[in-house]
Amino acid sequence: MVYIIIAILMFGVLIAVHEFGHFITAKLLGVKVNEFAIGMGPLLVSRQKGETLYALRAFPIGGFCAMEGEEGDSADPRSFERKSAWRKVIILAAGSFMNFLTGLLILMGLFMTVGQVASPVVTGFLDGFPVQEVGLQPGDRIVSIEGHRVRYRGEIDALLDQASADGRVDLVVRREGETVTLAGQPLVRRTFNYEGEQRQMYGLSFGETEAIGPIDCLILAWRQSVIFAKLVWESLGMLVRGAVGLKDLSGPIGIVNTIGQVGASAETPALALQGVMQFVAFIAINLAVMNLLPIPALDGGRIFFLAINLLVTFFTKKKLDPKYENAVNMAGFFCLLALMAVVAVSDIFKLIH
Repeated sequence: MVYIIIAILMFGVLIAVHEFGHFITAKLLGVKVNEFAIGMGPLLVSRQKGETLYALRAFPIGGFCAMEGEEGDSADPRSFERKSAWRKVIILAAGSFMNFLTGLLILMGLFMTVGQVASPVVTGFLDGFPVQEVGLQPGDRIVSIEGHRVRYRGEIDALLDQASADGRVDLVVRREGETVTLAGQPLVRRTFNYEGEQRQMYGLSFGETEAIGPIDCLILAWRQSVIFAKLVWESLGMLVRGAVGLKDLSGPIGIVNTIGQVGASAETPALALQGVMQFVAFIAINLAVMNLLPIPALDGGRIFFLAINLLVTFFTKKKLDPKYENAVNMAGFFCLLALMAVVAVSDIFKLIH
């Protein structure tokens, strides 16, 4: 139960961070902010400070930064609509930037807390691994996979997943002080018996660890953040191709449940907290990527309309009527609500079954 509470609180934090990105850039770029709210629904606590109402609302499932002229034209020279395109882009993208930064800092903090990482040095192979075919040897340090540098063991599975679509992978390893290239190795996921369970794995064992400093932590956190972002894109690609369906999607209910499972399955409270925070970092980066997609009602959709408006203005010397953007955004908003409802129902059925 405690991990579910943590998950709900972290959702609130991620939303607050996102909205704070919009808020602080709007203030810095001279846009009037009428209200900055954490949560949705009925007002619990509020305080007027200058031109902005700071509010805490009942339901910790959202938040907003209400800027003057954001939903329509305003005579106020400090309205959002009257600002230049580059200022609007910065304000709209700032929320996603803050989410990405949050995920990056969480990962960096996790690396610094641990102080060491699993080394990418192969120490052995699981029973049934095709040693002769692949060409790896115990003691090999994996330096790169398909040209992507490997710094620690945690990057290997994700890089192999990206690289082994055709079943062949180019590796570079460090072996007895020499660099060895292993081209076209048949390194794919296979079914192995691991600790009494049948699992889809690559069959490599890694047992060594090595200490890392603050700079290493930042580099590793950045690389892990990029991997998380790529995973989001790959998941979207799978959804578009039909490789996964709506039943495979998870919304807030499913994510909270997953975080609870991650925490409950850990051997110690410390490991539970690490697992939960790593998952929260993934969600933060997921939100950053998703919000920049050119989908109506999302920040990326609004940036897309800015680009369309610039093109229309360039060729016709007239601005696009805001009512068209508002209509499309409203339709997109209701579509997103419908999708969220479908995913929520699916999450509930998963929990029941």
